Amino acid sequence: MSFIKSIFDKTRPMFSEGGKLKSFRSVYDGFETFLLVPNATSRSGASIHDAIDSKRIMSMVVIALLPAMLFGMYNIGYQHYALAGIEGSMWELFAYGALALLPKIVVSYAVGLGVEFIVAQYKHEEIQEGYLVTGLLIPLILPINCPLWMMAVAIAFAVIFAKEIFGGTGMNIFNVALVARAFLFFSYSSKMTGDEVWVARESIFGLGKDIPDSVTCATPLAEAGSGQMSASLSDMVVGLIPGSVGETSVIAIAIGAVLLLWTGIASWKTMLSVFVGGGLTAALFQAAGSTPIEWYEHIVLGGFCFGAVFMATDPVTSARTEGGKYVYGFLIGVIAVLVRVLNPGYPEGMMLAILFMNLFAPLIDYCFVQRNINRRMKRAKIANG
Repeated sequence: MSFIKSIFDKTRPMFSEGGKLKSFRSVYDGFETFLLVPNATSRSGASIHDAIDSKRIMSMVVIALLPAMLFGMYNIGYQHYALAGIEGSMWELFAYGALALLPKIVVSYAVGLGVEFIVAQYKHEEIQEGYLVTGLLIPLILPINCPLWMMAVAIAFAVIFAKEIFGGTGMNIFNVALVARAFLFFSYSSKMTGDEVWVARESIFGLGKDIPDSVTCATPLAEAGSGQMSASLSDMVVGLIPGSVGETSVIAIAIGAVLLLWTGIASWKTMLSVFVGGGLTAALFQAAGSTPIEWYEHIVLGGFCFGAVFMATDPVTSARTEGGKYVYGFLIGVIAVLVRVLNPGYPEGMMLAILFMNLFAPLIDYCFVQRNINRRMKRAKIANG
């Protein structure tokens, strides 16, 4: 760390006022505060100081996402080799998936951070850290066959219109990663749905072999809609099923959830209430004979677990009052299952549920705050006679 600090100390004058590279001060600050804990703290307007800053929080979320990302890499190779009808070692499967996913991660960060760099330079502000998490979330919630150029367009749209236009990190109303996914879903639906987008189809550096486009592989949720479920419960939990890269493994997601809850970054109230709302709604539909799968299969399939752990708990776009977190999460679970069961053409419902509740999170908080104000006023009146 001392070596890195010495480098920044030596180069700081070049980026300071009067230096040759003063125009890129925001870029310098962004890298410095990412690699080193900043010395500057709030001098006014703050009532509470914490030992951890937002960049450290974002870094911890990225670490929590790593199990889902690493398993997603393995599953990409597993699904490709299975569909191609060839055998490969665990490392060959993982290497194939890593080579397929890494370009998407690189493009995600390059485009997203590029937009943030440009905005920071234009506004003469520090580069904000919110995209540290978003940059990894977006590749994990997309099908592996999503073209890079489409992803780049969606990311630029989401960062500009769902984040920067509202004032940047901490000011956005909607989850930026889900806005990017929604943009792709409604603009390029053929690349986001169907039976051909969930498995990588081309060989990579001699790994695997090309798979014809005519070969299809539906997700378990899509199969459930047609009444033909081929995946076992163990495969659903482990994650050896077709689906978005980071959303298939319940175990990998659970590891990330434990880390987020242990560090206090995510709210257990929001997370738990999503599962309660989804489970109860699915159980009611199952009792009424309106869903072809078991209620618990709704929980372990699709993006339900991933959305509950990593997106519904987003501190910026979710409810912030303690009571509001229960309502917010519960309604996300309810709406997700409602969309799945009542709309056969769209088997997944988590994205729409979270975006819809992002819109109502401020109203939920307002209702709880106003209720508390009314209670205190009532108590004050009683006390004063």
